[in-house]
Amino acid sequence: MVTMAKLTESMTNVLEGDSMEQDVESPVTIHQPKLPKQARDDLPKHISRDRAKRKIQRYVRKDGKCNVHHGNVRETYRYLTDIFTTLVDLKWRFNLLIFVMVYTVTWLFFGMIWWLIAYIRGDMDHIEDPTWTPCVTNLNGFVSAFLFSIETETTIGYGYRVITDKCPEGIILLLVQSVLGSIVNAFMVGCMFVKISQPKKRAETLVFSTHAVISMRDGKLCLMFRVGDLRNSHIVEASIRAKLIKSKQTTEGEFIPLNQTDINVGYYTGDDRLFLVSPLIISHEINQQSPFWEISKAQLPKEELEIVVILEGMVEATGMTCQARSSYVTSEILWGYRFTPVLTLEDGFYEVDYNSFHETYETSTPSLSAKELAELSNRAELPLSWSVSSKLNHHAELETEEEKNHEEQTERNGDVTKLENESKV
Repeated sequence: MVTMAKLTESMTNVLEGDSMEQDVESPVTIHQPKLPKQARDDLPKHISRDRAKRKIQRYVRKDGKCNVHHGNVRETYRYLTDIFTTLVDLKWRFNLLIFVMVYTVTWLFFGMIWWLIAYIRGDMDHIEDPTWTPCVTNLNGFVSAFLFSIETETTIGYGYRVITDKCPEGIILLLVQSVLGSIVNAFMVGCMFVKISQPKKRAETLVFSTHAVISMRDGKLCLMFRVGDLRNSHIVEASIRAKLIKSKQTTEGEFIPLNQTDINVGYYTGDDRLFLVSPLIISHEINQQSPFWEISKAQLPKEELEIVVILEGMVEATGMTCQARSSYVTSEILWGYRFTPVLTLEDGFYEVDYNSFHETYETSTPSLSAKELAELSNRAELPLSWSVSSKLNHHAELETEEEKNHEEQTERNGDVTKLENESKV
């Protein structure tokens, strides 16, 4: 028994030791608190890789829909003050349901009133009496009153059920239903027309490149993306805008989430106004006013930013304003790439190859930021100016020394000549 107890104890110790070793060797899940920068830099590399691979939450999705949900809206009555826009903004299934329900309710409501008039006047009790003049002929129940309400509001008028001139309350109800029915028709048909003619679907044929690129253009570092229109009918007065969405902290310590900064895509030169007949490459020059002034190739993947691009214009067929949106996160910005040309000259016309619309190719691009490139350029120019000025100064000094030497030599020659003359005398 003692031996068995010792054996059991030894086995328990071995198992505990194995479990301790497993606990030591098992990977530790490290939660990322708000650490100082130095502490974050000292984190293990695999944690940094996992952090880099985490999914970035978009502010605007690639299809242009804003990824923002409004919660805790207590003043919901504001939606009812603009009921027309509220109905237009509803989804199609809810819009159609409200469309059917509004007409059905009005028909039932006025049908009930027609039936009540007939019931109060006693028309139901004199259905078979030929000497009785009812309010509405051939109205013998609620179903027939409902059908008469539909005929009155939709102005069908089959002629079987007809209002008589011996019913003043029926004449007043007929006027009220006709006017109210016209208002309901105008309101509901207007909602359906506006919803059908909305230019949202027109934006489906306005395409943006899946990636944005950064490369050199005319000796300057530029951020570029491409836009195109798939339809033959053009967008009139098209214009392009771009916003940088990035959280920031002010010098006073205030944290501003999702701060919006304008990205100049040719506002001052007029390049933001487009003639969008064929795909165009929109370029943003990275200069001192650009938010990408200090971002290099190595720093770009570490940035948590999003570029929102907005294309606006009027639809040529309807004249309504259309807006298409898209966005680019840091993983969709390619450093050192350019877009593949898509426009070719054929026999008498230009052809656009949309198969190559999203394609890019690699090009030689410095990995330094625009600020560092400008500093290197300035450093390369300053020594050149120094060398030229130093050479000019050195040349001037040499000329001065030569003039002095010439004058001294002249004076010496004059002294020697005097001495010779005196010796001759």
